[in-house]
Amino acid sequence: MEKIRKIIHVDMDAFYASVEQMDNPDLIGKPVAVGGNLERGVVAAASYEARKFGVRSAMSGKIAALKCPQLIFVKPRFERYKELSYRIRDIFYDYTDLVEPLSLDEAFLDVTENKVNNPSATLIAQEIRKRIREEVGLNASAGISYNKFLAKTASDINKPNGQAVILPKQAEAFLEKLPIEKFFGIGKVTAEKMKEIGIHNGYDLKQYSLQYLTKSFGKSGLHFYNIVRGIHLSEVQPNRVRKSLSAENTFEKDLMGREQWIPALMEIFEELKRRIEKSGIKGRTVTLKIKYRDFTIHTRSKTFEQYPEEEKIRQAVIELLEQEELSLPVRLFGIGLSNLNIEIEHSHFGKQLWIDFENPK
Repeated sequence: MEKIRKIIHVDMDAFYASVEQMDNPDLIGKPVAVGGNLERGVVAAASYEARKFGVRSAMSGKIAALKCPQLIFVKPRFERYKELSYRIRDIFYDYTDLVEPLSLDEAFLDVTENKVNNPSATLIAQEIRKRIREEVGLNASAGISYNKFLAKTASDINKPNGQAVILPKQAEAFLEKLPIEKFFGIGKVTAEKMKEIGIHNGYDLKQYSLQYLTKSFGKSGLHFYNIVRGIHLSEVQPNRVRKSLSAENTFEKDLMGREQWIPALMEIFEELKRRIEKSGIKGRTVTLKIKYRDFTIHTRSKTFEQYPEEEKIRQAVIELLEQEELSLPVRLFGIGLSNLNIEIEHSHFGKQLWIDFENPK
């Protein structure tokens, strides 16, 4: 009989904002936004006090300030966040070498076999969260289950500063009640498409055949068919190297002309910035991806000698757009970074490397 895996997903609570409140006690109990300001920019993270007013990450600073007039904007300090992330990760390695970082503030741990010889993943998660609180000064939430999807889903159940377990015998009933937008791998666009055909939760999704789902959603259909049945075979992968970081958008209507292209690209650039900030990764090569109305795809790239700052990346995107006249209306734009600073991360983590963990669409 195959051994049931024990997976923990640890997710720091409002990580950036909590670090700022920890380092500046005057901010404790107050609505804080990391990144952005009253006039421009995008919120990278929001404290729980700010979230009560509807302030969320990736929201423009201007809108965030309208939602919460007393909001305090704080400039991000990513070196500080990375420093604390490394300390938290060192705690993880006291329990297992099978650690898969998703970003600075979350990771998967496989504790099926572990260094402390504790058969209870629940108790290990409690101990890890206690140590993070005592040794780093921050709160973390955790989810425990037999696969990564369920562990990640469980970590949201009792946030903040809590944990939850989904046992194999509980998985089916839990998944049937889960709202469709909560399923890992189902983004906003896909969720809306599913709701249009009557799929609002796991039970609804379960009524559709594999053939129908693959026909309607392509290769993601198999993923949807499996996860609603509690099947997610992806292992915790500590040695998988991320080769690129990107953001893209498929438009409801094809875009024509620079007056439409530039604003669309800037929205995508803001999302890429958020992912760069969350992951702490830099890249020397900037690539612009263009999918035309006829579905042909073209790419244009620029490589820097040094890792460019965000403003240089933005300028490079505009340069690549204007490098050559676009031949047709645009269906999709994407912006990507490659030639990442993997060597820098490698020197810090040894063989523990980053993994790109974006939702498939």
